[in-house]
Amino acid sequence: MDWDTLVGEITARHPDIRPSSMFGMPCLKRESGKVVAGSWKDGGITVKLPDETQREAALALAGAALFDPGMGRVMREWVHVPAAQSSRWFDLVEQAIHS
Repeated sequence: MDWDTLVGEITARHPDIRPSSMFGMPCLKRESGKVVAGSWKDGGITVKLPDETQREAALALAGAALFDPGMGRVMREWVHVPAAQSSRWFDLVEQAIHS
């Protein structure tokens, strides 16, 4: 799955989620403006998983890690999921939406 396909599938199922951008990064936002996921420059995605159990399960995926946008400050609720795990993206974004 690529980012555009993910965006199409998620927005078709959730009318309150829309494509947007944050600091130049394509992302998916709630109507409230809260970001749930983003397309990272390396081809992976970032996803906000406040639920610790969901976050730990995502971090167990090969290549996944807590998201560091490059400022040396890891974002504790955000997980970077590499393109190699794109088959899991949809489910992870669904979890983020329902968190």
